[in-house]
Amino acid sequence: HDDFDTFIVDMPPFGSPDAVLERIRAATEAHDILRIKGFLDIRDKPMRLLLQGVGSRIQHQFDRAWRPGEERRGRLVVIGEKGIDKAAITSLLSR
Repeated sequence: HDDFDTFIVDMPPFGSPDAVLERIRAATEAHDILRIKGFLDIRDKPMRLLLQGVGSRIQHQFDRAWRPGEERRGRLVVIGEKGIDKAAITSLLSR
């Protein structure tokens, strides 16, 4: 779609779901993020955190265990209207 920009943000591990949810809420309030989704690594948890958001409504749950040999890596897909400030969003989410 020509009216939308989509990009991926590599995410560091977090100590708790609340820590990352605060960042995502701040990003959705400061920027016109339409949708955000992906998986996150929560330290000391054996499962991936599945995250999906539409606007400021964000849902999350642990979906499955990390597989043996699977890289524990958080990545979020961000979708916004054309011209969204990718650099500012990436900085806010991944710092």
